[in-house]
Amino acid sequence: MTERLSPTTSPALVALPEPCGHVYRRNGRTVVALRDEIDIATAALIAPALDGATSDGSPHVVVDLTEVSFLDCSGLSLLCRARRRALDRDGRFWLVCDCPRILRLLRAGRLHDVFRPVATPDEAFASEGSTGPSGP
Repeated sequence: MTERLSPTTSPALVALPEPCGHVYRRNGRTVVALRDEIDIATAALIAPALDGATSDGSPHVVVDLTEVSFLDCSGLSLLCRARRRALDRDGRFWLVCDCPRILRLLRAGRLHDVFRPVATPDEAFASEGSTGPSGP
């Protein structure tokens, strides 16, 4: 079940500016679906949505990079911060990525084993309950 973000749905969630992607809820998880390029120019636009997704209770957050073509160190920093915030609040964090270039970057930065990315959003949702790729 997919639930579009609206102010009445979850006041803690922050919408992304349309060129950057969108935020929605699915099966009790917040999905931040990003697109295009994530660099220093877009990081400031994306950060509030990631902060909102990881701010309440025990957040279960899926960051979907399937439509992202470029990620730089500011994007990596955002992902690391969002993962840390989710785990610090006893939540879970899933990273969806199938782009060879971004996967190479994660390996080069020794973050591939930290994030344990999955190739599709459905793989992130196949993990029911409290277990997830990036969790305790």
